[in-house]
Amino acid sequence: MNQRKNSGATAAPAKAKRAAATGAASERRDHLVKLAAELFARKGFQATTVREIADEAGILSGSLYHHFDSKETIVDEVLRTFLEDLIARYRVALENAGEPRAILSEMVRIGFGTLEPHRAAITVMQNDWNYLRSLPGDRFDYLVRAEDEVERMWVEQIKRGQASGQFRSDVDPKLTYRMIRDTIWVAVRWFRPGGRLNTEGLAEHYITVLFDGLATGERTSQRA
Repeated sequence: MNQRKNSGATAAPAKAKRAAATGAASERRDHLVKLAAELFARKGFQATTVREIADEAGILSGSLYHHFDSKETIVDEVLRTFLEDLIARYRVALENAGEPRAILSEMVRIGFGTLEPHRAAITVMQNDWNYLRSLPGDRFDYLVRAEDEVERMWVEQIKRGQASGQFRSDVDPKLTYRMIRDTIWVAVRWFRPGGRLNTEGLAEHYITVLFDGLATGERTSQRA
């Protein structure tokens, strides 16, 4: 009877220790991913070596392999985390079922809102997209699937706006989306936190230009 009680008493601390060790390992792994992401963004994925990642983390190269089996596994986690977060936020915006202009405005805010938390991932996407897609196998095929899904979300809302008369009908929905997309993601190259505008201010300024235009007076670009 006493033995069973003692066994239960000792099991609880052991379980707590295992949980603490797992939590510490997870935090260490997340830290390594962030360090590597910054290196990828700064030097480029191809130019960054496993040794450099390990040196940045203050560990031996061999120790890095306790957490990741390859450099590709690390960049995979960096990009998947970004894309999953972005798409999840877009889906929430779409589920609100508002009018197209309100939904697109929110999607613009979401896009600019990723510039700080996912700066490294966005930079890697810009710089290393073609190289990652050229790697053998289908490991990075999800990049194209994610791109296609995001494009579909945007284009559908632009078409909805055109059908309802909110948006002008003489613009190409897909081209319009791609111009919006590039404006948002290229901003990662020049936007600096702590400047005159934060990401919220940047998004609102862009929304104003997007929907209200730059020119005043009568529109001159409308085709007959």
